Amino acid sequence: MTDLPPIVISTLDRDRLYALLERHHEDLEVVARLYEELDRAECRPQEAMPDNVVALHRWAYFKNQDNGREHRLMLVFPQEVNEGADRLSILSPVGAALLGLSVGASIDWPSNGKTLRLTLISVD
Repeated sequence: MTDLPPIVISTLDRDRLYALLERHHEDLEVVARLYEELDRAECRPQEAMPDNVVALHRWAYFKNQDNGREHRLMLVFPQEVNEGADRLSILSPVGAALLGLSVGASIDWPSNGKTLRLTLISVD
């Protein structure tokens, strides 16, 4: 992946995600890419996280540039996906791609031989 936008994650999310990835042995492509994202991320304490950045348990409103569709989903752990139809697992390609993005940023994320092109519109 080249020309990746900067990302910011909380030290709390970083630590919880490392623990999750150590136990997860499915979809190794997403796991490998999440490790890369965690390694390149700027990490801050939870209280210093900007409001305009996608983090776990925040709502992300984003556009899929390939089909023009816009989505509003909450980024969650895999075990929380069933809590609502509007939940997005951090272990999904889209969830992994959105982690740490700031409003207005776009990312091209390789996934299953294709490239997801996403732009973050807002964060709640």
